[in-house]
Amino acid sequence: MSLETTVREAFKEHFGGDPTLIVSAPGRVNLIGEHTDYNDGFVMPMAIDRAVWIALRPRSDAYMLVYSLDYGGHAEMSLTEMTHRHSEWAEYMKGVAWAMQEAGYALHGWEGVVTGDVPRGAGLSSSAAIELATARALAHLSGIEWNPAKMALICQKAENQWVGVNSGIMDQMISAAGEAGSALLIDCRTLETTPAPLPAGLAVVILDTMTRRGLVDSKYNERRAECERAAAHFGVKALRDVTLEQLEAAKAQLEPVVYRRARHVITENARTLDALDAMRAGDVPRLGALLNASHESLRDDFEVTHAEDKPDALDMMVQCARAHSGCIGARMTGGGFGGCAVAVVRAEAVESFTQQVSADYENKTGLAPALYVTTPQAGARIVYQE
Repeated sequence: MSLETTVREAFKEHFGGDPTLIVSAPGRVNLIGEHTDYNDGFVMPMAIDRAVWIALRPRSDAYMLVYSLDYGGHAEMSLTEMTHRHSEWAEYMKGVAWAMQEAGYALHGWEGVVTGDVPRGAGLSSSAAIELATARALAHLSGIEWNPAKMALICQKAENQWVGVNSGIMDQMISAAGEAGSALLIDCRTLETTPAPLPAGLAVVILDTMTRRGLVDSKYNERRAECERAAAHFGVKALRDVTLEQLEAAKAQLEPVVYRRARHVITENARTLDALDAMRAGDVPRLGALLNASHESLRDDFEVTHAEDKPDALDMMVQCARAHSGCIGARMTGGGFGGCAVAVVRAEAVESFTQQVSADYENKTGLAPALYVTTPQAGARIVYQE
């Protein structure tokens, strides 16, 4: 049964009658450009074929009444009394309503059912997916014109200021503005997007290590603070404005850890721009080398590949992926500290790749991974309206 059917039938069960609106917003996998978004840098994500779905209908009062199939619980959220009092999944939705009202929008209440198949805590932006699905629903019901970049910024504010995760704009931007058939190069300062089509004959495989981290409780915010200290040293808004030559000249003046964090960001921005050129030129070996170099930088300079429960899981997954002859390149993806890796694989080798990597990883870690091939999808959309 499709998720559209699932959420439609669940709505009938919990609220009676049919929904008048169904919306969907995708998760994402980032091909390259990690921890660069909150440094005003460049990223290259793609929206994936896993998403959050909401089936709903308007109410006559100022409440959002939502049932989560995934968490098995209800939440009653007042649009006029914005306080933190619900479970985490509901606070993401309420945070979006709060941020939209902060932006001056008058919102319409609704009741609905939410579900999704974006793995939570895996670095595939399940949070951005629920935020953008909520924003899509609220915008449509409230007569608000859908502007992907503007709504991405609103949802980022919800995550930063309501939920308390200092995430950059990438996750919300790709969930809002994803393009079917192409990754997107996103300039996180201007929000300008450039299509980045994968060269023919290649496939993207997401490699879930089955280790998890909570961004609020992880060292994600610590990494961001270290980057901000580096930028402050140079008197610039963000590390986007610092060259590698400037960094090297100032190495002796920086704390060693701050220097390493900055070196990752500066070199990762360059790798991301180089990856766009490689994809446009069909230079597959160059693309693979850039992906591999990104992982090494994240492991050694940014130190985000180690999870608490299985410290070597991400590195082991990447090693298993690279050991297959059909693998072009592989790296961790997402915030790190557990979660997923991503591999670019020759299309004809996908089946043997997934079988070999799954077996090798489980043999070495004792964890049964989840591997799935994905294709670029469109961003947040209205699937059905009465």
